[in-house]
Amino acid sequence: MCGICGIISFDNSIVDEKTLIQMRDEMKHRGPDAEGIFINENRKIGFGFRRLAIIDLSPAANQPMSSNDKSIWIVFNGEIYNHLEVRKELERKGYQYRTKSDTETIIYAYEEYGIDFIHKLNGMFSIAIWDARKKLFIACRDRIGKKPFYYTFQNGKFIFASEIKSILKHPEVKKELNLNSLSHYLTFLIPPSPETMFEGIKKLPAGHRLILNENGDLKIEEYYDVLNSENEILESDENQIKENIIRLLRQSIKDRMISDVPFGVFLSGGIDSSTNVALMAELMDRPVDTFSIGFKDFPYNNEFEYARKVAEIFKANHHEIQIDAKDALEFFPELVYHQDEPLADPVCIPLYFVSKLARENGTIVVQVGEGSDEEFAGYPWLLRHLKIANLNKYLFKRFPQSLNNLFYQLVKKLWSEEGKLLEIDYIRRIKDRQEIYWGGAINFTEEHKSKLLINNLNNSYLKIQEIYNSYNQKSRIDDLLRKFIYLEFKNRLPELLLMRVDKMAMATSVEARVPFLDYRLVEYSFKINSRIKVKNNTTKYILKKAVEGLIPNEIIYRKKQGFAAPMNYWLKNELSDFTKNYLLNSKIHQLGLFNKDFINFLLNSPLSNRYDFVQNTWNLLNLFMWYDYWFEGKLIS
Repeated sequence: MCGICGIISFDNSIVDEKTLIQMRDEMKHRGPDAEGIFINENRKIGFGFRRLAIIDLSPAANQPMSSNDKSIWIVFNGEIYNHLEVRKELERKGYQYRTKSDTETIIYAYEEYGIDFIHKLNGMFSIAIWDARKKLFIACRDRIGKKPFYYTFQNGKFIFASEIKSILKHPEVKKELNLNSLSHYLTFLIPPSPETMFEGIKKLPAGHRLILNENGDLKIEEYYDVLNSENEILESDENQIKENIIRLLRQSIKDRMISDVPFGVFLSGGIDSSTNVALMAELMDRPVDTFSIGFKDFPYNNEFEYARKVAEIFKANHHEIQIDAKDALEFFPELVYHQDEPLADPVCIPLYFVSKLARENGTIVVQVGEGSDEEFAGYPWLLRHLKIANLNKYLFKRFPQSLNNLFYQLVKKLWSEEGKLLEIDYIRRIKDRQEIYWGGAINFTEEHKSKLLINNLNNSYLKIQEIYNSYNQKSRIDDLLRKFIYLEFKNRLPELLLMRVDKMAMATSVEARVPFLDYRLVEYSFKINSRIKVKNNTTKYILKKAVEGLIPNEIIYRKKQGFAAPMNYWLKNELSDFTKNYLLNSKIHQLGLFNKDFINFLLNSPLSNRYDFVQNTWNLLNLFMWYDYWFEGKLIS
């Protein structure tokens, strides 16, 4: 796991070594173990690299790395779990290795298979390759989107990095707020790819590659989508499905134990992390190192009871930490620095501290449970959305448009608008013939934004419609839950959930691996009939059945709690003064974008401790802190 960056010059200038080093070292937290640069002979191509040593700890495995004849250069962030298998295949073809690293396997796979080498790899990665023979630059982001790749093409220079802050170290990159992304951020908690909150800086979408030729012609193309012909035939045999899930998950966890440094598990005491511990314990001859986090003065919010139970059953070497609002407040400057662009999920805070706990205890690699709830429909609110979407499909869509318009107007008059904006927006979606489900982390709806924003910005439904259209073009299965899950895999999962893990773990120089998101398991999960994913109003039904006997039923069937910070209390108490001061006095108000009356309503409404109001408040606080840090140079004290 590392930090990568680079500059390709298409104008009359050459790559400045000092600038390249500054870009590289801005990401020292991603790679404290070694560093390197490569600048080609005519100084038009430059790569920078910071290393977190995981596989082959020797200096020979440092990057940038080249082919034997120096015609191909690579910087690579991530891990290739099947690199030994691919290596054997390449050695049979005559390739001679100098290292034991997975990086060298990528080079030879590219030499042997060309641009489609990516299909040989199983892992998490962002890869950048310069092919001097073909005068071609190629970059790839992994299938699901576990690793980020940011880039910009400005003033005749193509600049890329693992983090936006690295790109911003280049003196010719100007910081400018992307207003279209701002609108999407308010709705989705993160700008969807390919845009970022910085105008002109983009992110490569999951499952995509970027090709740049010697003339500066840039092409982005999709090389992978979870929907394929093999998973278009749905399976319904429960016993067979349970066996396949455990088989694939066991293999995935085994693959992700490849490491030359200590590894462990983030353990919440829920189904996913407990299953990770159970399957790792099967494969190890030492105790699994487990790490849990809780909140001081909030015992009802903590899951220590369950985490400790799992740790005891599997004889884990268990570690715990507790944090409070003071810890969160002191972390805010680092939070906005490491996020790069605002990422309005308060889970970032406990994720950072539990990652820090792991690092302080000598654990460099951890396995986490992200993705399971998306694959196997583990969220209770999915049931509610399914009911509303079915009601819309079989009832409201059959009504005349005039009747739906009348219904919408009537609802707006009968309900107090400010307190019912979320509910009103569902009626608006019905009126406008839009899809009901927009994702699992929808915050400011279009109704909210009509109150919050002084001027209209772009409608976020355009992004939702694009993803639903993609599903309808690629799949013949008209299944609402399957469409919901596809939507999650195309937006919220790669850009919000996986980026919070990447950014917070790497802030502490820890590599996080995601066994539930092995692409083979993901593809298989799309073959499972939705009636088995959710059965008898039980979410995650088939996974729960699959892990029976592996972990205790007490863990499997306890009420889902969720991994979250107690923001509803903190924002109204210990962080209240800071929050009110910030939301009303941030320098972002100089842009004339936000209606302060509505912000005051969010802060002072009797409903302000309701979940959606709390998330609205955190969304704005995260955004305003980000703006002041990156555009004004500091946070308000």
